[in-house]
Amino acid sequence: MRDTVESPCDQQKIKPRVQPEKRTFGPIDDLEAHVSSDWWCRIFNANYLKTDADVVDDPSITRHEIQLFLSSIQLQKDHLILDLCCGQGRHCLELARQGFKNVYGLDRSHYLIQRARLQTKREGLNIKFKEGDARKLPYPACKFDCVTLLGNSFGYFETINDDLLVLKEIFRVIKPWGKILIDVSDGDYLQKHFSPRSWEWIDKKHFVCRERSLSIDKQRLISREVISHVEKGVVADQFYAERLYSRETLSNLLENAGFKDICFAQEIKTHSQRNQDLGMMEQRVIVTAVVKKAWTPPVAKKGVALKHVAVLLGDPQKTDTLKPSSVFDDDDFYTIDQMKSVLSRLPMYKFTYFNNHDSLINDLVKNRAKIDFIFNLCDEGFNNMASKELHVPALLEMLNIPYTGAGPQCLAHCYDKSLVRGIANEMGIMVPLAFFIKAEDNVFDLSFPFPVLVKPNFGDSSLGITQKSVAYNIEDLVNAIQRIRDQIGFDKPILVEEFLEGADLSVGIIGNPPESYTILPIIEEDYSHLPKELPRICGYEAKWLPESPYGKIRSVPANLPDEAEKYIEACCLKLFERLECRDYARVDWRLDKAGNPKLLEVNPNPGWCWDGHLAKMAKLADISYARMVEDILKVASERLWK
Repeated sequence: MRDTVESPCDQQKIKPRVQPEKRTFGPIDDLEAHVSSDWWCRIFNANYLKTDADVVDDPSITRHEIQLFLSSIQLQKDHLILDLCCGQGRHCLELARQGFKNVYGLDRSHYLIQRARLQTKREGLNIKFKEGDARKLPYPACKFDCVTLLGNSFGYFETINDDLLVLKEIFRVIKPWGKILIDVSDGDYLQKHFSPRSWEWIDKKHFVCRERSLSIDKQRLISREVISHVEKGVVADQFYAERLYSRETLSNLLENAGFKDICFAQEIKTHSQRNQDLGMMEQRVIVTAVVKKAWTPPVAKKGVALKHVAVLLGDPQKTDTLKPSSVFDDDDFYTIDQMKSVLSRLPMYKFTYFNNHDSLINDLVKNRAKIDFIFNLCDEGFNNMASKELHVPALLEMLNIPYTGAGPQCLAHCYDKSLVRGIANEMGIMVPLAFFIKAEDNVFDLSFPFPVLVKPNFGDSSLGITQKSVAYNIEDLVNAIQRIRDQIGFDKPILVEEFLEGADLSVGIIGNPPESYTILPIIEEDYSHLPKELPRICGYEAKWLPESPYGKIRSVPANLPDEAEKYIEACCLKLFERLECRDYARVDWRLDKAGNPKLLEVNPNPGWCWDGHLAKMAKLADISYARMVEDILKVASERLWK
């Protein structure tokens, strides 16, 4: 498809009732000499929809292409998608028909955009079409999750620098970790296999002849198209040129525009129902690439007072021993960018990000007069040390800067699993049977039967809890204790609990009981895909090693008796208040063999990531990740300024 990549050079709009050109040039030796540098400003009209109808007006071809594109790139129904150089909108329309909610289309051709809008209105779809130049897109930075260039809509400009401008604009409007998908002619193939001449009847009255040749530099395919009508004679004699990109040259161009992870996904071979000349559409390639960049701060509207929120994060330049590779990897940066994406769309806030812990104190002192409050997402702890998670809110309190989430005392209490057990037990809340092993203890009494679960008393992110932490006999127990001591040190205490084998549950709370709060739907870990010989635990492997068998664990809605559900929710609210949690928290439970719920741990400032347990529970309540994050900010603001 020769969907247009056009510029505003030709301000005259193409009307549906264009008078046919009666003139013909006759025989021509040099096709390239007759190609105008702005040929794409005039060619995409009603004649184009006739000559290319066997491809661009065939719904089955469009559906097949969309299937190929969706298999090459992962898209969600609520993603913002821009189909650039969309022509009459055939791909936009098919995406909308398949349930994609935020589809945009842009093309230079007034005639084709009007056709697209008319069809959208007829079908009652919601697609936003615009006319515009692909080299200067009328959209803000970091708006789209994906931009597509489909049906060979790339390579029309006279110079490669203009094509580079198109890619740089696409790079600008895509969000961090968003993707581009290009469906473009296979340049290497067409250089060798293009048809120098062809002719065909396109309907009962229209006849088209084509001539083709390579440009002098062999980088473009020059085409001449003569369209005749049986009664009117020649109605168009037009010339155009399309650049032939090889995989190598296209990869280099994408790299120069800033794209990463360039992948040639698959080939497309088009089959015309008329069995006629396909030209540039005969064989194409699908290429995808990823945008890895920093977020562009949104521009505030005049006269609108925005709350200035500083977001505190872990330090990506420092070691983090909780992570498998001890450093921030692509998954971590993707998670951070997903969070920045939703924050960038909140209209009443301005966000600043602090993640350099070496300069954190100075940064806070320097900026505290400008900051309304802190969004504390530094669950890694100061200098990425879990034992120093409480140091961050302690520092904010010393500087008298308001912040979201739990205070230092709450974080200190909940970091100590044995202490939380004691508090819960004092409140009459059931906990697993357990005993505490101090650093100097080499002898201990096991007062309840195997199996048991061995875990560090202090810790976060399931560090030290693996399949080998479940002990079925004394030898397993001794080995598990030794492994934990080797990992976290001999000076740290260990907790040994009865291993509960019932439903593994999590409860999320957003708000501040008893005044205003939401208890999210309880989720349960689904271990049905886990090999039978492995213990049913959601430990370190499940959270950090997706390639392990534990990576198959999924969270599903819990199926609990009403009595058990009410008991768990009531206990969660009591613990939230007793431990002085604030704004949001997650509480983990497990049922014993008799179906009795027993508390495992309380997590103030729990994981805030887009695919974490809190977000999974929110989704079950029809709360999007964006709304979940906004709700946390809202309840924190209400608490701070009530």
